[in-house]
Formats: sequence, structure tokens, C-alpha cells
Amino acid sequence: MISPRQIRAARALLGWSQQELADKAIVSLNALARLESGKVDSRTSTLQAIEAALVKAGVEFLPAGQKGVGVRLVDPNGDGPA
Repeated sequence: MISPRQIRAARALLGWSQQELADKAIVSLNALARLESGKVDSRTSTLQAIEAALVKAGVEFLPAGQKGVGVRLVDPNGDGPA
């Protein structure tokens, strides 16, 4: 499951505000803000909607590994990382 830090980083890569992401994921702005703050556990369906919206926009979530978790933008032409 993606983390609040990954969501904030993905939004920054895309240049999206919280409102833009909430609109694209069809979730409430309050739910997104609470999730990004890390103070509450959100519903699985909310996380899935947010992740799907970010992936659709070209974000790839990198799993935990030796270098930690992360995000990156995928080349819209399908040629690899941007």
C-alpha cells in the first residue's frame, strides 16, 4: 500500500494540488488531507482510488528496497522513466 509521503511526492511531481488529486480520484478533499497528514488510517477504497488516479497520470510507485520507497514519473511514450 502506498504511503502518505509517496502521495505527497507524486502530487509534487505532477504539480497537482490536493484539490486536483481529490477531484481526479473522486474522493473528498478532507479525506485526502487527513490521509496525507498520516494521522488517520484511510479506507482501502480511498487509497486505491488515489493510487489509481496517480498511476493513470504516469506515476510509478517504487516498493521498499535497499534504497527505500519512492515515486517516479513514467515516460508517457512508454519508453521508461522520465
